[in-house]
Amino acid sequence: MTRLYHEKLVNATAMVKAAHENKYAIGHFNINNLEWTKAILEAAQASNTPVILGTSEGAVKYMGGPVTVVGMVNGLLEELNITVPVALHLDHGQSIEMAKKCILAGYSSVMFDGSHLPYEENLAKTKELLIFANEHEISVEAEIGSIGGEEDGVVGNGELGDPTQAAEISKTGIAMLAAGIGNIHGKYPEWWTGLSFDTLEELQAACKMPMVLHGGSGIPQDQVEKAISMGISKINVNTELQLAFRDATRKYIEAGKDLDDKTKGFDPRKLLNPGYQALKETFNELTEWFGCKGKA
Repeated sequence: MTRLYHEKLVNATAMVKAAHENKYAIGHFNINNLEWTKAILEAAQASNTPVILGTSEGAVKYMGGPVTVVGMVNGLLEELNITVPVALHLDHGQSIEMAKKCILAGYSSVMFDGSHLPYEENLAKTKELLIFANEHEISVEAEIGSIGGEEDGVVGNGELGDPTQAAEISKTGIAMLAAGIGNIHGKYPEWWTGLSFDTLEELQAACKMPMVLHGGSGIPQDQVEKAISMGISKINVNTELQLAFRDATRKYIEAGKDLDDKTKGFDPRKLLNPGYQALKETFNELTEWFGCKGKA
C-alpha cells in the first residue's frame, strides 16, 4: 500500500521538543468530523499556532477509516492553504496493527497505548512499532501507568507512572511519553483532588523528555500551567471541545432557529455553525493557556 502522506503534514517530534525546551505545550485536539477539523485548522492558521489533530480509534471508525480521515485532512490543508505545522496523530492506539494501518494511510504521528499490558510487553511492542515508524519518519507516543476514566472502551484506574519504567522506555526513541499523574479522561468528578506534581517531578527527572497530559479538559488553569513548567509538552483535549459544541448547538435549537423555514435554519451548515464557532473560541482560549499560540 502506498502511503498517502501529505507534504504539509509533519510529525510531532520537532513541535514537542521545542515546547519542552521553551516551557509551553502543544495542543492536541481530537477531531470527530469535518466541522471539527476545519474549525481547528482555521483557528490554528489565524493565530499562527502549531497543532496536533488527534483521532481515537473510535473516531477513526466513525469517520469511515484512516484513509477517509487522511483524505479529509489533506484536502483541508490544501484548500485552506494551511501553513502552520500540523500533525495528524492516532490517539490511544490499542494495537500495533492499527498504528501501522494509520501510518500507511498517511498519519504523521501515532500513539501506542500499551498501558493495559504488563510493562515488559508494553515495552517490547513499543520497540517493535518504532522500527516500522522510523522507516516512515513518524513520531511515536508511548504510555506507562494509565489515565483514569474510560476512552473507547478502555478503562483506566489512574495508576501513577513508574519513574523506573519512564527512564527505560524514554531510551527507545519515542518522541513523547504519557504517564498517569492523577489525570482523568472525560469530565472531572467532584472527588478529584488534582494532579500529582510529586509524581510528575519524579517522572520528568527520570525521562528528561516531552511528556503528555491526557484528559486535559477540565483541569484548572493554574494546574495546567504548573504541569507545563514541569515538563508537560503536549496536552490532549476532547471533552472540552465536545461540551462547547453541545452548548452552542443547544442554544441554537432552544432558540427555535432550526425551525425557521424562511431562513432555512435547518440547513446543516447553519445548524452546525454555532458549535463550529464555539470550537474556534475554545481552541483560542486553551492555546493561550498552553502558551503555544503564535509559536508556529
